Amino acid sequence: MMRQARLIILITMSHVFALTAVICLSGAGTMAADGLTTLRSSYGPKDTLGRLEAAVKAKGMTVFARIDHAAGAAEVGLALRPTEVLTFGNAKGGTPLMQSVQTIAIDLPLKALVWQDASGSTWLSYNDPSWLAQRHGLGPEGNAAVAAMSAALAAVAKAATTSP
Repeated sequence: MMRQARLIILITMSHVFALTAVICLSGAGTMAADGLTTLRSSYGPKDTLGRLEAAVKAKGMTVFARIDHAAGAAEVGLALRPTEVLTFGNAKGGTPLMQSVQTIAIDLPLKALVWQDASGSTWLSYNDPSWLAQRHGLGPEGNAAVAAMSAALAAVAKAATTSP
């Protein structure tokens, strides 16, 4: 019983640490809703996405796709403010999570959305890895990978959205 209590405390502390890291690294201009973290960018949509892609590559992650929803909308005669998704990841980080709970693969690789609102502000949004872990019922065996993903996402998001 005492060992279980210590394990629960350790797990809780690791989740608090990961969440604190995300909050501290993300800074002001942050919104969060249902596992979605959104940061205001100091740059326009194209520059924010370019900075994000560069930061992702600098962290040793692979960029799998860039999906330009506004371009897709234009192809069918519809208007859409800048809305682009970057899909990226690292098999060393994601595979252990999928080995534990395969359904998390629906949310991997990681994705970040760069979008412009009606007032012209640019935002970067991404799913919090801790929220994804909870969504899929990932156990404590994934804590280290989730914490590493959270820290990496917060770092690339900050690099993409804030001035040096």
